[in-house]
Amino acid sequence: TGKPHPRLYGTFPRVLERYVRNEKLFTLQEGVRKMTQLPAKTFMLADRGELREGAWADIVIFDASTIAEKSTYDEPRQYPSGISHVIVNGQVVVENGVVSEVPSGQFLTRP
Repeated sequence: TGKPHPRLYGTFPRVLERYVRNEKLFTLQEGVRKMTQLPAKTFMLADRGELREGAWADIVIFDASTIAEKSTYDEPRQYPSGISHVIVNGQVVVENGVVSEVPSGQFLTRP
């Protein structure tokens, strides 16, 4: 149909690449917090946004020195570089940079 906006594929890598690594507007820890814990608390998503026992295992393993968005307006469906593994709800969905077809996400609602 149409082309999606490039941030659909590259929003968070863009933050880490541009604002953390290149412009140094905030630390890596603060950048990760702004994309995980802060939105989970804002939207009252219990058991999300932090690594702790009892929370859902939503984890992205990335190389802070190489993570970068690759999507453009002409070619928006480009996965970012620098991400080796992604775990959603405890299921591995990216392993060694290869995206699996395992459906593991879920629709989230707040109380």
